[in-house]
Amino acid sequence: MSTSTAEQNYFIPEPSRWPAIAVVGLFFTVLGFALWMNGIGFGPISTLIGGAIMIYLLFGWFGDVIDENLSNKYNADVDRSFRQGMFWFITSEVFFFITFFACLFYFRNISLPSLGGEGHLATSNILWEGFKYNWPSVTVPDLTNYTKLIEPMGPGGIPAYNTIILLSSGVTLTWAHWGLKKESQKQLVLGLALTVTLGMIFFALQAYEYVHAYAELGLTLNSGIYGSTFYMLTGFHGFHVTLGTIMLIVILVRSAKGHFTEENHFAFEGVAWYWHFVDVVWLGLYVFVYWL
Repeated sequence: MSTSTAEQNYFIPEPSRWPAIAVVGLFFTVLGFALWMNGIGFGPISTLIGGAIMIYLLFGWFGDVIDENLSNKYNADVDRSFRQGMFWFITSEVFFFITFFACLFYFRNISLPSLGGEGHLATSNILWEGFKYNWPSVTVPDLTNYTKLIEPMGPGGIPAYNTIILLSSGVTLTWAHWGLKKESQKQLVLGLALTVTLGMIFFALQAYEYVHAYAELGLTLNSGIYGSTFYMLTGFHGFHVTLGTIMLIVILVRSAKGHFTEENHFAFEGVAWYWHFVDVVWLGLYVFVYWL
């Protein structure tokens, strides 16, 4: 399709197999993770199958979209649709994390204090007589075993280093964007390479933190509501960092091949929006999970 034709017509792709493949991949991944968490043997295998399908999906679907873009099939209206789609996707992600933050607030400020006899729901104290609210709460109280205390994951050390790393990655990504706008491929590629490196360092440090918390501190998903909320919030954020790093690698390769111009680089901008969103979410996690 010529450029003049693309300017006149809104590109509509042919029916694609990728959405169906995405459903299958997500099914095996989620099923495997659920089985794995419950100690069922097929869980790890299902998770690996789902992960392999998702990798195939990303390579195939990204490749089709890149080919369409390089074939001049996208006009200004298509570009606007992509921007709107990315905006609403990030909006959905905002509410996704708001839900987890709201759960953390409810547990810490309403549910657990009420079990300890505080607030207008203090009658709940009849469930466990003598229960005293403390945070972190790491066990489920029963008639003889009340909540015990462990030292919570503090804001120093690895969490502080990771905060600096993610904020720095936002700076390097913005610097890469400046290079793209002034058509400096060297600055663009170097900035993206630095951002990818920082993302990988963040992931490695968080993995080390998990090993330390699990093996040395005994903090697991079964460690009461504190363990559950800690791993759910930081784990989902870590997943987003991983996905964002993969997208940045794709953009880095495309930048090295000269796919982007000052006028045509939405793919770069979309990934940059996503990465900055991940940065902001981490700041919230650092404050409410590690600091408070």
